[in-house]
Amino acid sequence: MRGFPAKQGLKPGLLLACVLTAGLAACSDIDNMFDSNSDISASDAAQPTAASMAGGAGAPPTAEAPPPMASGGGAPVATITPVAIDPGNDTGTQVNKTIQTLRGQVSGLETKLAANAQRLADLRNNGAAAAGAYQESKARITTRLQVGTTKGNPELVSEWNSAQTSLDTLSANINQLNALGTDVTNDSSSAHFALNQIGATFNVSGAVDEDHRQLSLLEDETNQTIVLIDRLLKEVSDDIQRQTAYSANERSNLTVLASSIKNGELYGGTPGLTAAAATSNLQFAANGTPLVVVRFDRPNVDYQQVLYAALNQALQARPNANFQVVAVSPTRGNAASVQIAQTTARRHAQEIMRSMTDMGVPASRMNVASSTDPNAAASEVRVFVR
Repeated sequence: MRGFPAKQGLKPGLLLACVLTAGLAACSDIDNMFDSNSDISASDAAQPTAASMAGGAGAPPTAEAPPPMASGGGAPVATITPVAIDPGNDTGTQVNKTIQTLRGQVSGLETKLAANAQRLADLRNNGAAAAGAYQESKARITTRLQVGTTKGNPELVSEWNSAQTSLDTLSANINQLNALGTDVTNDSSSAHFALNQIGATFNVSGAVDEDHRQLSLLEDETNQTIVLIDRLLKEVSDDIQRQTAYSANERSNLTVLASSIKNGELYGGTPGLTAAAATSNLQFAANGTPLVVVRFDRPNVDYQQVLYAALNQALQARPNANFQVVAVSPTRGNAASVQIAQTTARRHAQEIMRSMTDMGVPASRMNVASSTDPNAAASEVRVFVR
């Protein structure tokens, strides 16, 4: 089981000037989220396979998907009722012996159908239990963060680990659903093969009328069996899709919760944001205006909430957006002063990128660059959408 990312020191924030796109946010207090010696890895807080942006996992939290629940209140799948196979009479012909063999094959498929339907019901119950346990842990975390708590509160770290364990259980449940889907698919192939054999047996000589009557009945029973197997396969497929989407979305949300716990405050979306507003802001940023400008003119800058809101807006408008983080340094002073300013700006850019990673942005969708600005009074970090 993966653990909660290691706790690190944080610094109090001071005021700074910030520049955001239209409708994003006004200038606010911004502070440093991480020390340069941070030992926190965002990959520890999020499942690697779930690292994708909005429309998948790895982005700042999107609208929450409903947890996967068992149908029928978690009871066995009532819509899958195996067909009763008529035993038939032995007519003594060679054709009837073939019919008995085929009947045994179809009866075996009916037995497996009932067992697989129960497997699906059990997996649904397990998935619902894991999702419920996850939501309870998540609710306790968000409640504590909402009312205020300390940075890196160990009680919330424990709750976070419990939530992670519940999601791991749900992932294992998805793997078992995939295995069930494979078994049901194989049964479907066997049922279609048996149906073809039944059709071919009608043409075998040496049969009596009773043999053909039994064949016709067995053919009907096999067709019904195929319908039920296909229905079960669809239910399994639907459950896999639903639980996979839910798990991926919550992996993303869990990553953001980890960052929130480390800072002792709950990250949230921008109130009243609409898709049109997000698109407008993104177009504004795409025209060469930075999405966010963080000025490090004072120590210990608090920028997390502003950065999170800006990323959230950008990803709502363009889920597959990439980001360029530009370290901007002033050109005042002698050559040594300029060199020191460039080094400081690059270090601040790395801090911003670590924060973005903690907020769910994959490293593969960020790149860093350096620049100078004679009008800059102190080092800045400008985040652009690409």
